[in-house]
Amino acid sequence: MAPLPYWRLSSFYLCYFALLGATAPYLALYFDHLGFASARIGELVAIPMLMRCVAPNLWGWLGDVTGRRLTIVRVGAVCTLLTFSLIFFAKSYAWLAMVMALHAFFWHAVLPQAETLTLAHLKGQTARYSQIRLWGSIGFILAVVGLGRLFEWQTLDLYPYGVLLIMAGIVVASCWVPNAQPVEHAEKGVGEGFLRQLRRREVLVFFVCVALMQISHGPYNTFLTLHLDQVGYSRGVIGLLWALGVVAEVLMFMVMGRMLARFTVRQVLIGSFLLAALRWVVLGSFAQYLGLLLFAQILHAATFASFHASAIAYVQRSFGSREQGQGQALYAALSGTGGAVGALYSGYSWHTLGPSLTFGIASVVALIAAIILYFTSQRTAL
Repeated sequence: MAPLPYWRLSSFYLCYFALLGATAPYLALYFDHLGFASARIGELVAIPMLMRCVAPNLWGWLGDVTGRRLTIVRVGAVCTLLTFSLIFFAKSYAWLAMVMALHAFFWHAVLPQAETLTLAHLKGQTARYSQIRLWGSIGFILAVVGLGRLFEWQTLDLYPYGVLLIMAGIVVASCWVPNAQPVEHAEKGVGEGFLRQLRRREVLVFFVCVALMQISHGPYNTFLTLHLDQVGYSRGVIGLLWALGVVAEVLMFMVMGRMLARFTVRQVLIGSFLLAALRWVVLGSFAQYLGLLLFAQILHAATFASFHASAIAYVQRSFGSREQGQGQALYAALSGTGGAVGALYSGYSWHTLGPSLTFGIASVVALIAAIILYFTSQRTAL
């Protein structure tokens, strides 16, 4: 058995999620700096998420048909860099919307195929996935803290340059990733065909709840930085608060192998949904209290890390080797659909309903996901 290329895979996750650390906290802040209203900010942030509804499935199908997953990762990384560089030519709403759509089309081609390659290298050792994925969290921390400090000292006009530098890192890291092919599964029910798997009740319930979880993240992903900025926190502190959440995420990834050995995927997901409902209430109504805000950010360990790791494990065991790319792509696509809906509703409600009610809606959505999963999956294998 070939040794696991741990550092080459980890370096890719480091760079890829550093880009998320640059966009999730600061993209809306940059658009606010350019003078756009909250509704327009919500729409611009939603566009990359909407592209996750189309791009991952298209690229996932192409990866499954051709088997050229690594080529897709590398081409996607290069095209992401080239298309985002168009942001320097104009700053109108229509132009920025086009840039958001173009770069996201290629950016969202990358991760599902990279996830499939990583799982192929692991050869069924899914517990080790978290050990590699935690480097993505470290990349996020480095980006969010570094840019937060930068924007305390310098203007947000430097934001696109920072993003392009990280995108260049993704290109370099993708060239270092070795190729691999998914292994065949022998479990009963796996490998029966992508559409047949989707018709299974437990799979449908899982994907519905994935979408709901991402809808609930809408205010957090779109307006948390602006919300904390308006409450009175400095940009450096805001960066550290984002980083705290990701530190909690890293620690959770380190123990996820043992957690999934002790609890079922269903139990971990329900717990994640319930803690998400609590977290959104705290962020929306009590962010001015630093102690409660710190507690809410620590809950990121549940609302992202335990949710994501258990979801990835579920997708891997539910789809055969020839459907892995499409399975991971559908997971990404529904995450994008939910994220886009969340960004849009939060953008439209932010000034009309206010932060408290906007986050309150998110809390209700997460609670609905927990209820659906609890009552509809009791007699399934989820």
